[in-house]
Amino acid sequence: MTSAQHPRRSTLALFGSGDFAFNLYWQAINLYLLFFYIDALQLPPAVAGTVFMVGTVWDGAADFCAGAVAERTAVAYRRLVGLGAVPLGLAFVAMFAVPAGHALVALAAQIVFRTLYAFTNIPYAAWTTRVAATSAARATIAGWRMGFGAVAGALVAFALPVLVAWAGRYAAAAAVLALAGTPLLLVIAWRVPETRTKVGAPTPPATLHALALLVRNRFFVALNVAAALGGAAAALMGQSVLYFFRYVLDDAAGGPRALTAMALVSVVAVPAWTWAARHRGARAAWLAAGTLALMPSVVLALAAPGSIATAGFLLAMQAAFAGVWLAAWTLLPDAVDWGAAKSGERVEALAFGTFALAQKVALALAGFAIGAVYQYAGFRSGAPQGPDAIAAIRWLMLAGPALLVAAMLVAVAAIPHRRDADQASTNSPDTPSA
Repeated sequence: MTSAQHPRRSTLALFGSGDFAFNLYWQAINLYLLFFYIDALQLPPAVAGTVFMVGTVWDGAADFCAGAVAERTAVAYRRLVGLGAVPLGLAFVAMFAVPAGHALVALAAQIVFRTLYAFTNIPYAAWTTRVAATSAARATIAGWRMGFGAVAGALVAFALPVLVAWAGRYAAAAAVLALAGTPLLLVIAWRVPETRTKVGAPTPPATLHALALLVRNRFFVALNVAAALGGAAAALMGQSVLYFFRYVLDDAAGGPRALTAMALVSVVAVPAWTWAARHRGARAAWLAAGTLALMPSVVLALAAPGSIATAGFLLAMQAAFAGVWLAAWTLLPDAVDWGAAKSGERVEALAFGTFALAQKVALALAGFAIGAVYQYAGFRSGAPQGPDAIAAIRWLMLAGPALLVAAMLVAVAAIPHRRDADQASTNSPDTPSA
């Protein structure tokens, strides 16, 4: 009986708290970076959307490279996290210190940050396979990660505009967030143990061969397609919130409040989805979450919502997306085990890097779609919008996510059933890693 098979609850909680640090950075990007480019740097919407898209695609490529490097290196995941913590915080501040009107500088700063993020976050994510070896324990880890991430999201949604108003600069606000996240990552790298699995070949497969193994892993492929569609749906919704409240509802103050409430809803929803994943299976929880996400999208798309109805829609959608992400992160280590059992060769860090690449491409396309559609519809930052721009903002936030969620459910249905996955998965003795 190994520590990976029955890890202490305190270890799972401490490890899961890493997502508080990472989500201070990620949620700031997800919620405010595109808004920062358009409103603070005064970049044209299409230019801002392109910068965001290129940066996000680069992020995905960096995730893939980070996974490939971590797969082949002998350095423990925990050490890679510790080495990246401080540079990551500094790069985050630099990304929000770009002078107005400098699109290329904004892109360069974003690329530096996203590269460091990838080489720190991918080892942390892959570390999940070495902290716990059972699907139930991984659901618990996913629950802790999602819970801490939701708390960070609520903090960012509420505090970043307050910090910017107080300090007068986005860079100063970013520095406060970095000072909270950096020490936590260092503590996790120092205190959480890591074990190496003995499943699969004694040496990692070459990168091209490892990719071929992932392509043949139908569990992994279906999981990636479903998560990418869900991520794009969440991005269209989340990045539209500030614009919807400011320009459609004429309620600029309501946007940050809605984002904060959405994050708090995730804190409440995550324990329920964790229970569902542990007792009913992560795949079943995902199907339930996707079905829940469809209903408010259809209802609100047919109505003319005010601030209260829109807030209710966003809270229901956020609760559903919490289930989507918890299920995806629970199933990803299972997909690694499933592939190892089928082929006899284990692809671990590269699987996480490839998964992240698929997500980032989906997010990049969502960000580009927002900028491009806004530009085409005649959007003008800070000015009253015409009917075409209002319609673009409305339909991107309502109809876009509904269509993507429907496609996501089809992909989730292709993921092997829990019994199939359990029969294929392997949980073997582990050995300590430095």
